[in-house]
Amino acid sequence: MHKANHQSATRHLKKSDPILAAIIERVGPCNMQFGDPTFHALAESILYQQLNGKAAATIFDRFTALAGDPLTPEGILKLTDAQMRGVGLSRQKTAYLRDLADKTAAGLLEFERMAEMAEEEVIAHLTQVKGVGVWTAHMFLMFTLRRPDILPVGDYGVQAAIKKHYKKRKWPKADVMTKIAKAWAPYRSVACWYLWRSLDIKTVEK
Repeated sequence: MHKANHQSATRHLKKSDPILAAIIERVGPCNMQFGDPTFHALAESILYQQLNGKAAATIFDRFTALAGDPLTPEGILKLTDAQMRGVGLSRQKTAYLRDLADKTAAGLLEFERMAEMAEEEVIAHLTQVKGVGVWTAHMFLMFTLRRPDILPVGDYGVQAAIKKHYKKRKWPKADVMTKIAKAWAPYRSVACWYLWRSLDIKTVEK
């Protein structure tokens, strides 16, 4: 997704959803940040799960100092569990990162093929790895494979924003989210970016 695509996405979303149009007005231009679809990027997102940014960054720096930067399956597989635990990784994260490295080294995960894969294939491909659920796969599709039309129905922030802005009494389930998001296609990723940003911005309620 390039800048021009962001502009056409924003134009489409403003036209097709008045609630989103108001959010876009407040937030301003879309500046989604993307990473590269690599082994390193997926290993980093596994390590960052359920940790606050600062703690995760410290562990990540210690880990890459031992395993190498960028991370590779070989670099991770040469470390012992004790070394991985020593940099601050939990037993669970150690198992997840080792599983990712094992499966990639065995050829079960092919990062260079993912750009050509359909959304469902990417999800199936990534969720083979322990610790990679559908949410992580959705984030990978949005922010590394740059797919413009992903709706992460399991994302807490998107759910919270829909509940708030679309005046839902109950926490929105997947079917409700899908219905609301129909108008956003083919730019549902961009719409979600705006919903996340809308929660960061404090507004004065009239």
